[in-house]
Amino acid sequence: MKHRKIGNVMTDDVVRVSSRTPFDEVGALLSRHRFNGLPVVDGDDKVVGMITGTDLSEPAPTAGELMSRPAVTVRPQDSIVDAARAMDRHRVERLPVVDEEDRLIGIVTRRDLLRVFLRPDDEIRAEVIDEVLVRSLWLGPQSVAVTVTDGVVRLEGQLDRHSEIPIAVRMTGQVDGVVAVVDRLSYRVDDSAGRGGARR
Repeated sequence: MKHRKIGNVMTDDVVRVSSRTPFDEVGALLSRHRFNGLPVVDGDDKVVGMITGTDLSEPAPTAGELMSRPAVTVRPQDSIVDAARAMDRHRVERLPVVDEEDRLIGIVTRRDLLRVFLRPDDEIRAEVIDEVLVRSLWLGPQSVAVTVTDGVVRLEGQLDRHSEIPIAVRMTGQVDGVVAVVDRLSYRVDDSAGRGGARR
């Protein structure tokens, strides 16, 4: 199981400024769009810095003199977990998304990430059934009862082998939005070492 990628949740219509953008225009853009930060790009659209509302507390003629550098960026193939950790580590609310040549292609915010982590229970349940049970463990969609309450997934039913249980639990826990997994699974055959053929 892989966590959802930044490319799936980012906004690709990005308001940006250049290093030569005047102070007043930067402030007006932040106010008009109600943003708390703007990426600063050069002539090739490469991200060279980031301006936040805090940077405006000390006026300077242009964005290039206001911005914080280097900008903390992510790539579209990075996971949302990577982005969340970067935001927490650098104490920022938004991250520019760049391509292989560091050109700006999008922006991802803390709110974008929360939408993934706070997914509806029925959406989480559908992904557990489809991605974990059917596609990964080759089970029928009705073979295990899956219930989700506030992100807590309960798995109840009988699998063929004991070794499948930790796989099912681990993969379920890796689904975006899952808070915890309650294991109520049993097995037909214990295929663990030294137990040959035991049943539960």
